[in-house]
Amino acid sequence: MSPAISLQSEKKMRDSQSENQYQKGVRHLHENGIKKVPNKYIFPIPDRPNMRKESHIQETNIKLPVIDFAELQGPNRSQVLKSLTNACERYGFFQVVNHGIPTDSISSMTDVCKRFFELPFEERHKYMSTDMKAPVRYGTSFNQNKDGNYCWRDFLKLVCHPVPDVFSLWPSSPEDLRDQAAAYSTQTRNLFLMLMRAILESLGLWNAEMNIAEQNEVLQEFQEGSQMMVANCYPPCPEPELTLGMPPHSDYGFLTLLLQDEVKGLQIQFEEKWLTVDPIPNAFVVNIGNHLEIFSNGKYRSVLHRVLVNQEKTRVIVASLHSLPFERVIQPSPKLINKNNPRRYKDTDFATFLEYVSSCEPKKKAFLESRKLD
Repeated sequence: MSPAISLQSEKKMRDSQSENQYQKGVRHLHENGIKKVPNKYIFPIPDRPNMRKESHIQETNIKLPVIDFAELQGPNRSQVLKSLTNACERYGFFQVVNHGIPTDSISSMTDVCKRFFELPFEERHKYMSTDMKAPVRYGTSFNQNKDGNYCWRDFLKLVCHPVPDVFSLWPSSPEDLRDQAAAYSTQTRNLFLMLMRAILESLGLWNAEMNIAEQNEVLQEFQEGSQMMVANCYPPCPEPELTLGMPPHSDYGFLTLLLQDEVKGLQIQFEEKWLTVDPIPNAFVVNIGNHLEIFSNGKYRSVLHRVLVNQEKTRVIVASLHSLPFERVIQPSPKLINKNNPRRYKDTDFATFLEYVSSCEPKKKAFLESRKLD
C-alpha cells in the first residue's frame, strides 16, 4: 500500500467518528477505547505542542513566585506585597501556600469531581448544554458550537454565588457533590477576597489607615461578585502530540484559583516560551484575569496559558473563577489613570464577553485585545 493510500485510509478512519460522538466528549471517547485522535481534535501543526522539545524537563519547567498567605497576614506583609506586585507584573501567575483551606477539603473536592466524571455517560448527559449562561453546564472542548478544533477536555461548570440560589440546581450525583462544592466554594471565595484586598493594597487602592466605611466600600463589589467553579477532566489521549487539553487563552475575570493534581499539564507563556508549571501539593495556582488587567489599566497582566494532555493518566483539576457581579461594568480604576498613564481599555461586562465568545471561536487574548483603546 502506498503512503498516500495509507494516509487516505487513516483520514477516512478518523472521519468515521460521527459529530454526535464528538459532542459526547472525550471522556466518552476514552471509555469506548478510542485508539486514534479524531480529525476534529487535531490542531494545526503550528499550534501543536512540541513534545520532543518539551520532553526536556529542565528546560521547560517554571517555578512560579510563591506567596505565603500566613506571612501576608503577619509582620512581613509589606515584603510579601512587593513579591505579589512582582508576580502580577512579570508573570501574571503565582502560587499560594499556607492559605488556611484544610487539605481534607481540597482532597474531598478533587475526589468528588473525579467521581462525577466517572459516572455513566447517561448521568453526565443530564447536564449537557451549549447555553453559556446556564448555571450548571457539562460539556466538552472550549466552545463546541464555534471551535474549529475541539480540545481534549470535558468540563463541569457551576455558578456558585449566592450558594443558596443555585445549590438545588447542581448535580445530585455523586450524592455528596453539592455539600462538598458548597463548602469548597465558600472557602475559595474567602481566600479570593483576602487576596484581592492584598492586590488592591499593592495597587495603592486600599490601606489599613482607611476608615472602616472606606475599606468596606472598596471591597463591597468584590464581596457581592460572581464566582464560577469549573472542574476540568483530561482523560488519557492516544496521541497527545496532536492536540491540547486547552488551547492558549486568558481567563475573563479578576482572579482564578486553580487546584492542580500531581500530574503536570499546565503551561504558561513566559518570555515567548511555553513553560510547564511545577505543582506544589495543596497549593493554589492563582492567575490574573482580563478584568484585573483592565481594572489595573494594564499594570497587572493576564497571561496566555494552555494545557497539555498525556497518554497515561487522567487529570482532574478544579478552577474557581472570580469577578465582579455579572451585570457590573468593568473599567480601569479612575485612581490609576493620569497624564502619564492614560486610560488604555474600554468598558466591558460579562454580557459583552459572552456575546463575543458565542459569536466566534475564542483565540488567545482576542477578547481582551478587542477591549484595548488605540
